[in-house]
Amino acid sequence: MFVPFRLVLLSTAVLLAPITCHAMDDDLRAASSAPTAITLCGTANGDDSRTKAAACKEKGYDQLVATIDKSFDAALAKTPANIRPLLKRDQAWFNEMILQAADTVQEVDEAELRDNFVATLRKRATVLGEIAAGFGRVGLAGKWANAFGSVTISPPANGARQLTVDMSAYYGSDKHRRCRLSATVTSAGDWLSGSIPPANPSAANAGSSTSGPDAKPAKPPAIKLRRQGETLRVVTFGGDDTTGDRDDCDYLWQITGTYFASGRSEVADKAEASFIAPSFDCVRPMTATDEEICSDPDLADNDQRLNRAWKALLPRLDDATRRALIEDQRNWVQTQAVEFPEFLHPAWEKRTSEMHFTADARDHVDALQRERIALLEGFDDRRAGLAGVWLAYNAIIKITVDKDGRLNARGWKWDQGDWKAGCDYDMKGKIGGGGFRSNEQRKNPDTLERDHAMLIVNRLDDAFATKRSGKENDDEAKCKRRLDNSSTARLFPARSSPDIDNFAGSIR
Repeated sequence: MFVPFRLVLLSTAVLLAPITCHAMDDDLRAASSAPTAITLCGTANGDDSRTKAAACKEKGYDQLVATIDKSFDAALAKTPANIRPLLKRDQAWFNEMILQAADTVQEVDEAELRDNFVATLRKRATVLGEIAAGFGRVGLAGKWANAFGSVTISPPANGARQLTVDMSAYYGSDKHRRCRLSATVTSAGDWLSGSIPPANPSAANAGSSTSGPDAKPAKPPAIKLRRQGETLRVVTFGGDDTTGDRDDCDYLWQITGTYFASGRSEVADKAEASFIAPSFDCVRPMTATDEEICSDPDLADNDQRLNRAWKALLPRLDDATRRALIEDQRNWVQTQAVEFPEFLHPAWEKRTSEMHFTADARDHVDALQRERIALLEGFDDRRAGLAGVWLAYNAIIKITVDKDGRLNARGWKWDQGDWKAGCDYDMKGKIGGGGFRSNEQRKNPDTLERDHAMLIVNRLDDAFATKRSGKENDDEAKCKRRLDNSSTARLFPARSSPDIDNFAGSIR
């Protein structure tokens, strides 16, 4: 019987203590595990809600909130078990969004803001009622909705469909996410896919990085969609940054997401509606990243592929490498849990850190999965010497060696979610006498050494930790941004792959 690698890791308690949900920060937990009631109106005694009970009653917010809660409960009762966490997540996101808007409404107190706020509450109740009526719809044609807006898909005609996007997320006076656009999508494997056209013909060249006769037009972003059980999965990808600069679309970020059938459809077209399940139970996702994997057929397939690669690799490794890789994989599982929430609410963008960057978050989960798959499927355990790409859950280094034995190594080590905590590897020197000798003129030069199939970077680094006091005569710390970091890393041999070489993003 096939056992997922997550369970394998938990069963090897002798190496590391099991990773449990109890140690997680609240923002890492599955949003579906939180209460779904709208926490807008407080009690008479006051609490941490945004609006006091008396003010809610005076403005009629309490009745609107009660209607939303009732509509949500009715929709949830009709939701299939494996989709229920995704609808609960959608409601949790709406709750976050409406609480941010409430702060602004109270601070600014303008009639237009109050009207927009009330309209947002009323619209949510309507949307939830339509979602409750939409379960069981076949095919793709019709309207699909979520907390941020909707997409409408036409019936197929000549092998193509028209997709209309209408997004409108309200976070307060100066924080809106609005996007209206149309695209033509056609079959592309298991998905329907197409380019998002520019708002006007002249915009096609707006993003050119060069000018003159050799200028290349900007690459338009693309969009793809597919049924995932009783939901519609929509993903935006690719394209140049400037293609988002359009009057009718502030950002493409929130188009990526999970949508629910909005009402019944008069057109009963055919479409694949199977639910692509990952290696774990989507009825009870533990983390926010788990929820996202369950929502997306590509991410779920990545998870299954990763499990297959893990099962195939372990038996062929020697004991020392196997033990080290199991520990590294545990750490990878733990850091993967951080990936989606870190980019959903990007900490480095303070002005919009409460907003939902669904495209960024999904893209980084996908890239992290594919990078790990590339390591496990391309694990180069027969590699001799130091040359090649070496990868761990928290570090990467690429080493080249010329015919004269001169070595050049570049890479970095990171802490998940903290772009200030890390080390840049930049090593030069010669290989001779069975080892690597760095050109650095310092008390603790960089070191590289093999250990079974693995590479150890700066094994002696910890022995020099006492020299990092900053005193004038002490040796220079290897990690220049944070002196409390260690540059030591244990890495594994990976064959070069675009999924390893081209990982984008400043925060892992």
